[in-house]
Amino acid sequence: MLMQKALLAASRRPGLRRAVTGNPATRKVVNRFVAGETLDDALAAVRALSADGVQVTLDFLGEDITTRAEAVRTRDAYLALLEGLAPLGLGPAAEVSIKLSACGQALGLGGHDISLELARPIVEAASTIGTTVTLDMEDHTTVDSTLAALADLRKEHPGTGAVLQAMLFRTEDDAKALAVTDSRVRLVKGAYNEPPSVAHQKKKDVDAAYARCLEILMAGPGYPMVGSHDPAIVQRAHELAAQHSRTADSWEIQMLYGIRPDEQRRLAAAGTQVRAYVPYGSDWYAYFMRRLAERPANVGFFLRSLATRS
Repeated sequence: MLMQKALLAASRRPGLRRAVTGNPATRKVVNRFVAGETLDDALAAVRALSADGVQVTLDFLGEDITTRAEAVRTRDAYLALLEGLAPLGLGPAAEVSIKLSACGQALGLGGHDISLELARPIVEAASTIGTTVTLDMEDHTTVDSTLAALADLRKEHPGTGAVLQAMLFRTEDDAKALAVTDSRVRLVKGAYNEPPSVAHQKKKDVDAAYARCLEILMAGPGYPMVGSHDPAIVQRAHELAAQHSRTADSWEIQMLYGIRPDEQRRLAAAGTQVRAYVPYGSDWYAYFMRRLAERPANVGFFLRSLATRS
């Protein structure tokens, strides 16, 4: 947990960001976790994953937006992404994930309204090509705003999804509220440095909270999206699906791009719906640092790769 906290703190340090992003060896390692920097890179990853039977959700990287102009650029990038996805004809097998912070959520008192204003055309464009949008969840200070935006967007686009983080104390109640018909919920453990006043701090407590939330979602009439690479959780999800007589198309496993790709293909070939979370774009630093923080093995991989490439 100390290493995790240090890495998450590092994700917010501008000086370290410059040092890491300026290292040519780093970018080669990042390719494991990020599909590329351009739309063409992202679409190439979509084609490759689709050929393996793996669905996708695409994230145009960018957060900590400080101006409305930057937020507008994020909206335009997503509209271009959806335009690029349309000819592939994948429908809901290729959806997008957006962070409301990238749409201006933190821009002062009007940030919530700005982010909703800019997210709405993305959701509308996704619906037009027969796919969906999932609203990513960020640190605990954004949860109320994000869930309020979700409720607003679902009025006209009920397929709009949300993410819940099991590490937060409030998440069991949020899971109960969202375990309703047509509701799409991605359950993850959480990748932000949260204070003990709002979140579990020990891994065993986070794991237990995840299990409780997973049972709530799998028992409900919604569409659970199980965000985990943990074999025990993946197995438990299959057990709960059988217990609640869920059909294969009523839930899915989600894993990050570049993490356990062989297992993603194996599960898909065995009949489980699997979706890879595919990030792309030049603003990859914060995302990359959170991936390192999530698993000590990722840190070892990163350091070994730098050593061999230096």
